[in-house]
Amino acid sequence: MNPWDRRFQSETYIYGKEPNEFIVQAQSKLNLKKGRCLAVAEGEGRNAVYLAGKGLDVTVWDYAEEGLKKTQALAAEKGVYVHTALTDLTAAQWPSEAFDTVVNVFGHVDPAGRTSMLRGIRNAIRPGGYYISEVYSKHQLPYKSGGPPKEEFLYDAADMLKTFEDWKIIHFFTGEVVRKEGKLHNGLSHVIQMIAQKQ
Repeated sequence: MNPWDRRFQSETYIYGKEPNEFIVQAQSKLNLKKGRCLAVAEGEGRNAVYLAGKGLDVTVWDYAEEGLKKTQALAAEKGVYVHTALTDLTAAQWPSEAFDTVVNVFGHVDPAGRTSMLRGIRNAIRPGGYYISEVYSKHQLPYKSGGPPKEEFLYDAADMLKTFEDWKIIHFFTGEVVRKEGKLHNGLSHVIQMIAQKQ
C-alpha cells in the first residue's frame, strides 16, 4: 500500500470536503458549466465533485485507490457522478486533445515526473481549453502549512510560465494566500496559481 492510500484510509476527509478556493474563483471567472474535465492528483475528490456539481463531465486520476473510493463516496453524498481511474501521473498514457479543462490542485510529483505530467496535460487539452492550477511554490517550505517537505517537489513560477509560454495566460499569480483545507493544508502559504488557455 502506498503512503497516500494509508493517508486516505481514515473516514475523515483530511483536506476537507469543500473545494479549493482558487478553483471556485476560476470556475466562476470562466463560467465553466459543461465540457470534459480531468482532475489530476485529486485525492479525496473535493474539487472534482464541486465541478461535477456545476455541470462538468469530470474524470479523476489519482494513484491512491483509497482516495478514489472517498471521491466516489463524496460524489454520492453530493448527488453527482464522477469517473475515477487509478493512474500514476508520471507514467500515464495521456489522450490527445480529449479534455476541455484539466485541473491540478497541489499535485506534486518528483521533477522528472512533473515534466512528463505537464507535457501530458498540454497534450490532453483541446484547443480553446484550459489548464487551471494551484500548487505550492518553491518558497513554501518555511511556511510549514502544507505540501511536500522537499523543495524539489515544489513548483518554480518561471518554469511554469515557460512550460505554457505559447498559451494565453488568463491568470497568473505567485505569492501568499491563506488556505484552510482540512488538517494538512492550513494557514499562510506560498502558491502559484495559473489559468492558461490552449491556442
